[in-house]
Amino acid sequence: MAENSNQGSSGTGFSLRTIENFYNRNKKAVMIAGIAVLVVVAAIFYYQTQIKAPKEKAAYNVLYKAEYYFGLDSFKLALNGRPDIGGVEGFLGFNDVIAQYGGTRAGNLARFYAGVCNLHLGQYQDAIDNLKKFSSNDVLVGSIALGCIGDANRELGNSDEAVKYYEKAARRNSNSFTTPLYLKKAAMTYEEDLQNYDKALDLYIKIEKEYGNTPDGRDIGKYIARLKTMTGK
Repeated sequence: MAENSNQGSSGTGFSLRTIENFYNRNKKAVMIAGIAVLVVVAAIFYYQTQIKAPKEKAAYNVLYKAEYYFGLDSFKLALNGRPDIGGVEGFLGFNDVIAQYGGTRAGNLARFYAGVCNLHLGQYQDAIDNLKKFSSNDVLVGSIALGCIGDANRELGNSDEAVKYYEKAARRNSNSFTTPLYLKKAAMTYEEDLQNYDKALDLYIKIEKEYGNTPDGRDIGKYIARLKTMTGK
């Protein structure tokens, strides 16, 4: 009975006196740990408000000029920017934005743009490298990034990698725009590059059944008919 009463009302042997004794024995260490936590919290707050936020704003302020030339299909100019020449103000290209603001959301977006520019300029490995480092939760942009990696791999002759990324792009956030587009690209790669006619036919039929009213689905019947004739199915 005496033994139980010494353990306190909870019966666990753990009480406010236990905490008090621990604090008294380790007062200095507890104070140091508390100060360290405060310092970390203050550092995070300072970084978010005084460094990250202004840097993010500055990054978006320079990104829009490269976006303008991207919209004009001036991919080389958008990618590399232009220095000040003869009194004409220059601007940073996507490569510069990545180098100077890589850790910001604008820097991340610049990687997507840069990868698409690389793809149009025939810089296929650079396109893959940039697009693999890009991340997005957007329904369309994330899928397009994966699809562009597929395009770059196919241009490099890596057809197995190409279909892997086309199928990833098609599965990611299924919708009536990117899903049939990349299913069709995957099917054509299976058919034309890998001669895997069964896989190609399966994907063409999937497009016809599930996305027949989309731009990529409306003429899919001729692809199915051709493959059935070729394979005797």
